[in-house]
Amino acid sequence: MIGRLKSWVRPLVPPAALLWYHRFLAEAAAFLYGYPSRRMVVVGVTGTKGKTTTSVLIARILEKAGHKVGLATTALIKVGEHEELNRYKMTMLGRFKLQKLLKDMVDAGCTHAVIETSSEGILQHRHRGIAYDLALITNLTPEHLQAHGSFEAYRDAKRELFRAVSTRPPKAVGGKVVPRTFVVNGCFSDAAHFMDMPADRLVTFHVEDGCERCVIPPAFLRTGYTRLMATQIALGPDGVSFRIGDAAVRLQMPGSASVWNALAAFGAAAALGVSLKTAVDALAAVTGVPGRFERVASGQPFTAFVDYAHEPESFRQLFEAVGKPAGRIIHVFGATGGGRDAARRPVMGEISSSRADIVIVTTDDPYDDDPQELSRQVIVGVKGKTAGETLYDIVDRRAAIAKAVELARPDDLVLVTGKGAEQVMAVSGGRKIPWDDRTILREEIAKRYGTLHASS
Repeated sequence: MIGRLKSWVRPLVPPAALLWYHRFLAEAAAFLYGYPSRRMVVVGVTGTKGKTTTSVLIARILEKAGHKVGLATTALIKVGEHEELNRYKMTMLGRFKLQKLLKDMVDAGCTHAVIETSSEGILQHRHRGIAYDLALITNLTPEHLQAHGSFEAYRDAKRELFRAVSTRPPKAVGGKVVPRTFVVNGCFSDAAHFMDMPADRLVTFHVEDGCERCVIPPAFLRTGYTRLMATQIALGPDGVSFRIGDAAVRLQMPGSASVWNALAAFGAAAALGVSLKTAVDALAAVTGVPGRFERVASGQPFTAFVDYAHEPESFRQLFEAVGKPAGRIIHVFGATGGGRDAARRPVMGEISSSRADIVIVTTDDPYDDDPQELSRQVIVGVKGKTAGETLYDIVDRRAAIAKAVELARPDDLVLVTGKGAEQVMAVSGGRKIPWDDRTILREEIAKRYGTLHASS
């Protein structure tokens, strides 16, 4: 009821008034909880892709270095030793929830906090009242344009995180002054927009032959600049390897995106004074992130993964990571409703049909939209598939996953994408029903094969 009421009231409120309302709430929440972020080193991670994984990798590195860490991401929320899945279906929590979480981190003795910071969260001023020390951008591609109106506005929203770091007052944690730091992917065309504000340190990360050398503002060359470069990159089905200087890096996560995510985490580690050896050792032990290319193994004769990929670029990266399996690829996915970018729906259908042998289109967080219409918009882009043989339109997501399990043969690869480790599905009337693709997939495998083992 509250969700539906908000959808009615929001169009009636002038945008400027709404933004001031959000800003007031953010400042009020920080005041109420005593500005907890001022007592920790706070890392903000933004970008289009890789925010969650990069945030988790940074947290693992800091823990390896002996720090007590808090973490807030789309997938995981962590306060010291306590870690749980994010059950709120929000990348960046609401202002009061987020400030309470930061206070819980301080009360638990955390010295560092890593916060996945979304453009929509920034647009609603949820970053206000958080004393960020390090701003990191993973990359930037067109997404969430329905919320921002244009790519330039989307980019500028991301840039506000860097402005927050640049303009914050001097801060000391544990008796040490914390430098204001930017960590920037030096290989995307808009990198300069995130380096044109004053800060104490700058770290850029690059891949060999992957981009032109970006121009570093002279001020950073005088005050503190570090450049990280990945070389000798090797991609394999079970992980990736590369070198940074003399250090050999091995990750148990496949795909070129893993190289970029690790590089970003190494950049943050370097800025925070963690040795490269410690960072490399920490990431070597990471087997994955919940809902990010997560294998589901319950004794079935085929391979299955659940992934958060929910738009064209993440589809491309996912199919690059899986390569060409011995059997067929069966892909289960849908299009998100709730005003999300409609233009990407047929593109998703086209990409899936070009790489998957069997495409199963289903529901994915329809909100108040008609699930069947969302599926129709995806199927418009599907090419070269035959309905009932290599293309299925199954609105019920559990039934769609069950169909994939039914069709799968030994050596096949089943991909269930869109929701990752999300714990709810957003449906009509502002309701959120319990959901977990990984659990549903295990249950459907158990029904067919009589097995139900832990995911590997």
